[in-house]
Amino acid sequence: MSLSNKNTISYQDVPCPFCSLICDDLEIKNQGGKLSVTQNGCHKARGVFEREQSKINPRIKGKNCSLEEAIGHAVKILKQANQPLIAGLGTDINGMRAVMALAEKTGAIIDHMYSDGAYKNIKVLQDHGWIMTTLAEIKNRADLIIFAGTDAASNYPRFFERAVWNENSLAGMDIKKRQIIYIGENLDTSHGKTPNGKQPTYIPCKQEQIGEIIAILHALVVGNKVEKTGLAGTKLTDLEKLAVRMKQAKYGVIVWAPGELNFPHAELTVLSISELIKFMNRSTRYAGFSLGGNDGGMSAQNVSTWQSGYPLRVSYSNGYPDYDPHKYSATNVLKRHEVDAMVWISSFGADSKPPKARIPSIILADTPVKMEYTPDVYIPVATPGLDHTGQMIRTDSVVSLSLKQIRESKRMSVSGILNRVLLSLGKGNAD
Repeated sequence: MSLSNKNTISYQDVPCPFCSLICDDLEIKNQGGKLSVTQNGCHKARGVFEREQSKINPRIKGKNCSLEEAIGHAVKILKQANQPLIAGLGTDINGMRAVMALAEKTGAIIDHMYSDGAYKNIKVLQDHGWIMTTLAEIKNRADLIIFAGTDAASNYPRFFERAVWNENSLAGMDIKKRQIIYIGENLDTSHGKTPNGKQPTYIPCKQEQIGEIIAILHALVVGNKVEKTGLAGTKLTDLEKLAVRMKQAKYGVIVWAPGELNFPHAELTVLSISELIKFMNRSTRYAGFSLGGNDGGMSAQNVSTWQSGYPLRVSYSNGYPDYDPHKYSATNVLKRHEVDAMVWISSFGADSKPPKARIPSIILADTPVKMEYTPDVYIPVATPGLDHTGQMIRTDSVVSLSLKQIRESKRMSVSGILNRVLLSLGKGNAD
């Protein structure tokens, strides 16, 4: 941080928590409380950092109230509930620690707003295992990158800037010679163009056919004969060429985003990718890379695993953590009317709105939430990395980054609110 003048403060190396890449090189100017991203920000970063904090009071059933009254009413709801749900979970590590403490105290079920995508990965990891890499390894070693069902840039705007077309490599490789392959439909391939103008290879197919393409590539690299029929609309010669390139790579990476694989049993596609990667490691080096964990999803998953032994979709109704990824999904427990109160947490300005739930609801959000009904309690909360410091875990789950506070806010953090709820419920601080 450097002080420019009495009313302007400039911040360097600011981590951005608004996608799970958590780029940590932003420069932000705070001029009399008005923020502007001056270096290295994408449209997501600018959209949130430069947005003025909404002026909204705590509310009980739509009517303004004091923070103390809102917390008191939330405590009353939780005391009366037999089986609460704590969902959304858009918060930082400290906020998620407080969620775990509250779930244990109240016997709640916990689930993140983007768990449906995450569990396409988790099922494969738990049942079969996999070989994964990191952003740093891609940046420094990968000479062939295959994007399966994602273009990365649409939801993670700086992925290519940070990990693909970086200027330097610790391994001494020539970045310009990187080969980029896309498999899928409606993908923006413009970012895959090399610095010297070479266009990427694009194998078009429907999203639900990606698994079939991967299976054919697996058969080809093994050396099996493949019939020319049933190739998901692609040419066998194109796949044969790709199989050769795959075998020639010194460090290949297959990238996917489970949240973008929107079709039934997409975990089987993830499994096909994982098994192909395992086979390729018999003769060269390959790894997978999954893009996901926005809105604190990766932090929530890790904290839940540390403290309960399970990656979310956990119930504490029996006094201990009980894991069932189908039974305890927020969607399913609400559909089956198995919960009688809901706490929804969203502190990163997420577009997703709380699910429709005709039960007492407590909303902790940093922006006004559009809902089909009026929640019993609404408490505006601070945004991590903007209004207060904190920590978050990056999409590759290997790095925890410290967030900065770059503006003043009168709002409390999610962890601050939940710790006050816990104190009123008869439990000490979650830390």
